[in-house]
Amino acid sequence: MKALVLCGGHGTRLRPITHTSAKQLVPIANKPVLYYGLEALRDAGIEDVGIIVGDTAAEVRRAVGDGSGFGLRVTYIEQEAPLGLAHAVLIARDYLGDDDFVMYLGDNFLVDGLTEVVDRFRATRPDVQIMLTPVADPSQFGVAELDADGRLVRVEEKPRSPRSDLAIMGIYLFTPVVHEAVRSIKPDPRGELEITTAIEWLLEHDARITSHIVHGYWKDTGRVEDMLECNRLVLEDLETRVEGHVDERTDVVGRVVVEEGARISGSRLVGPLIIGADAVIKDSYVGPFTSIGPDCLLADTEVEFSIVMERSSVLGVRRLRDSLIGKDVAIKPASVTSTAHQLVLGDHSQVRIA
Repeated sequence: MKALVLCGGHGTRLRPITHTSAKQLVPIANKPVLYYGLEALRDAGIEDVGIIVGDTAAEVRRAVGDGSGFGLRVTYIEQEAPLGLAHAVLIARDYLGDDDFVMYLGDNFLVDGLTEVVDRFRATRPDVQIMLTPVADPSQFGVAELDADGRLVRVEEKPRSPRSDLAIMGIYLFTPVVHEAVRSIKPDPRGELEITTAIEWLLEHDARITSHIVHGYWKDTGRVEDMLECNRLVLEDLETRVEGHVDERTDVVGRVVVEEGARISGSRLVGPLIIGADAVIKDSYVGPFTSIGPDCLLADTEVEFSIVMERSSVLGVRRLRDSLIGKDVAIKPASVTSTAHQLVLGDHSQVRIA
């Protein structure tokens, strides 16, 4: 059994972060969200992974390499443009051959892993197995409708009037019958080949499709608030580990990780939180559910419930909360005393000023 991991797409909902970074590589607890998916595939007994890449191919290749660091064998498959999930299956035909496979969206986060899901599929081997979860706003997802016996009767992509609250998660399990379906369907009005259209085609052709409702934690990490929520969830399970230097003037409360080379002085750390390798924290407060990336600098600052990515600095700021700060960002007070704010912001930025 193989896996097909999708790492294309433009990540428009995470702009401006994704103007310069792949959305699948935005970190949760200082580890790219993609890594959690690759580790889950490995733990489910899958060794061969094809990764669909697009504009951010070089960055994904640098982050994942040949897959050996995860115990995987990785093959990269170039996609000219994000033309739909079914298009990804279409262009991966030669790689997938006649093997069963898991299709996994690289920006998905599933806390319970994939082992149980894959084992169930291997044991029963339907033509298609889809994962469903109740959501508050199903119109933002592919939506499944089940009959009274729990059988799938219809799927729709982002319907205006959803027939159920069951969203189709970004995890699909297929036998080779799906290849005929993706060859047979037509693009939608946006020019994309939707996987929901392929599943509808298979329903019409009497394929055996099973569904499994997941009540555990799952997120499509396409929005800032989703990233922060996943970060909080992972940090909840931290165990204290201090490999860097924490001086005697620093108070440490709760579960805190300080990576090797980090230096903390005159500060207060209230976990759960993680501070990356070679970061420097001086005279600052770092509060719960915060991830500070490698090589960051915080001085005379307060940060909580936030993600600060690598090599960024936050100096003399009160207080940052519920924030996602990208790489190589500098945040500091204005150079003169003033009631005005001075901002230099990229496209699609969001700022809330108290």
